[in-house]
Amino acid sequence: MSCSYASFSVFSLSIVPKSTSISRSRSNANIHCAVGGTVAKPEVTNAAAEPLLLNAVRGQAIERPPVWLMRQAGRYMKSYQIICEKYPSFRERSENVDLVVEISLQPWKVFRPDGVILFSDILTPLAGMNIPFDIVKGKGPIIFNPLGTAADVDQVREFIPEESVPYVGEALTILRKEVNNEAAVLGFVGAPFTLASYVVEGGSSKNFTKIKRLAFSQPKILHALLLKFTTSMVNYIKYQADKGAQAVQIFDSWATELSPVDFEEFSLPYLKQIVDSVKQTHLNLPLILYASGSGGLLERLPLTGVDVVSLDWTVDMADGRRRLGPDVAVQGNVDPAALFGSKEFITNRIYDTVQKAGKSRHILNLGHGIKVGTPEENVAHFFEVAKGIRY
Repeated sequence: MSCSYASFSVFSLSIVPKSTSISRSRSNANIHCAVGGTVAKPEVTNAAAEPLLLNAVRGQAIERPPVWLMRQAGRYMKSYQIICEKYPSFRERSENVDLVVEISLQPWKVFRPDGVILFSDILTPLAGMNIPFDIVKGKGPIIFNPLGTAADVDQVREFIPEESVPYVGEALTILRKEVNNEAAVLGFVGAPFTLASYVVEGGSSKNFTKIKRLAFSQPKILHALLLKFTTSMVNYIKYQADKGAQAVQIFDSWATELSPVDFEEFSLPYLKQIVDSVKQTHLNLPLILYASGSGGLLERLPLTGVDVVSLDWTVDMADGRRRLGPDVAVQGNVDPAALFGSKEFITNRIYDTVQKAGKSRHILNLGHGIKVGTPEENVAHFFEVAKGIRY
């Protein structure tokens, strides 16, 4: 079976049946992508070498796509639920160095993904910016004093990570040592518009009427807030990189609530400013951008200057590749709900995604965070299949 997509490579996949049980050892999945009639040799693990994920982003020749899952730490894992019973507060779990490290490493110890992402939240910096908040089980984020006036924005402080979240830096440093370059340690931040949406709306929102009212009736106030978040997230990305993060993902979850013309005013310039500022001091730090439901904005996302665009599952991978162009790597984009399907169904979705992505500059992932209740044995199968692929 072979396909050609846009200007990307033509190659074929062959799938050999395998065990579907959860494995704690090296994967024995047998899925091969044959190029030019040959099969690549098995990957050789070398802790001193650069992680596979970084090589993929940089366009280097690799034997298979690196794989990790958004929200892979927590949520669905039984070991995480045990921690939640003992420490019911999300903020306690995400602001305690030992717990952050333990939770971040849980999927690493079981599935050996190629990316180990910090267990945290995009709202973690808010307290250090003089924006009190909490994350309540069953309700989600709650901003105690939503912002809506110029005076409110004046009270927002610049985020200084060393002072406000030293536990993040400590955790990243420990994770880097624990993972030992066998995978890339990933940090993450929220994008300015998404953070502004939370603090103006007072939490999650369905209609985003408050943030849009502010944008369309008092844009100067919103721009002032967005600029403060931009400066603060530049600080935060650099801090994470200095403490051990080898790549950082920027989540602009709510930017896709904007029309294209409003995205160009209220999100794009600030994302570009973040990338430009970070690259001045951390030129080789890969930056990944994820915006859920971004199909209508796809061509605009590479204009931010990020190294990787993460696609959600509503965009066909082949179409996404074509629309993004050859100068940016791509991440994704299996539907998270696919992990509720049969082993064969999961395998076919992985196969389809990898073939359409081509054999260069692709990070295999879900199109959104993994869902609560996802069977761990299906997650194990996902990783076994993915890590058995050979280009």
